[in-house]
Amino acid sequence: MPIKIPNDLPAAETLHKEHVFVMNENMAFHQDIRPLKIAIMNLMPTKIITETQLLRLLSNSPLQVEPTLLHPATHVSKNTSLNHLNTFYLTLDDVKDQKFDGLIITGAPVEQMPFEEVGYWDELCRLMEWSRKNVTTTFHICWGAQAGLYYHYGIDKYQMDKKLFGIFEHKSHNRVARLLRGFDDCFYVPHSRYTGVRMEDVEKEPQLDILATSDEAGLCICASHDRRQIFMMGHLEYDRDTLKLEYERDIAKGLDTAMPQNYFPGNDPTAKPCFKWKSHAYLLYANWLNYYVYQATPYDMSDINMDFKPRR
Repeated sequence: MPIKIPNDLPAAETLHKEHVFVMNENMAFHQDIRPLKIAIMNLMPTKIITETQLLRLLSNSPLQVEPTLLHPATHVSKNTSLNHLNTFYLTLDDVKDQKFDGLIITGAPVEQMPFEEVGYWDELCRLMEWSRKNVTTTFHICWGAQAGLYYHYGIDKYQMDKKLFGIFEHKSHNRVARLLRGFDDCFYVPHSRYTGVRMEDVEKEPQLDILATSDEAGLCICASHDRRQIFMMGHLEYDRDTLKLEYERDIAKGLDTAMPQNYFPGNDPTAKPCFKWKSHAYLLYANWLNYYVYQATPYDMSDINMDFKPRR
């Protein structure tokens, strides 16, 4: 699929090298179609890496996508230049009068803090409330998923005994869920987090469906019945070496971080990790764009409201 991004966005060069169809604004203007407008609230400190990972996955369908990168106005980034943010990012206040076909809320390295103590929590709550009437469907990732479950359903996270870190096998709990259409019986998902959401808490919520779990990692994917809210605890967007780089950073900081599980061949940190979640990552985002964004959103975006009921 063609993805419409500014030519000078750092992700553009990487995606071009990978032969991803990146469309400039002039080419997009001459196509007589309405692109899907996807907002991405990027809460990760390594924003350029995360935006590249997500744009790569959003490119894998016949649909034209126009992403809008967002960052919290109430947070000063220590790892991304102000010039990059001013050039490529907007804030909620900049887009609050717009409608979007989809919204992605990323993870963030604040999971061990109570939600209310996160500096941009109030702003994130405003975003999630705004999305109810201005976004067709929202995809929450890792801490973003925990935050979404807490805000929308009052389901709190809990602190685990140790960091969940590695690649874990998962299985589908709903074979007819369109989000997982085409998935194998077993599939692999990277996880990297200190907190989780208890399965029994989600099971008690009548408005939520559990879609995928892991014997080792627990809850992975759940969603509201109408699929307007989708929650993903893992990181299918991760690159092959993301966990490797994170492990090396933790060790360099003197943290007592165990080697990521099921990741390095032979548990040899010098060995090249096997990239065994890539195809399912592309499939998940293609299914989300197709079934819950494209087929659910109205052509006239002013008609976005809470009344649509996409098939599950």
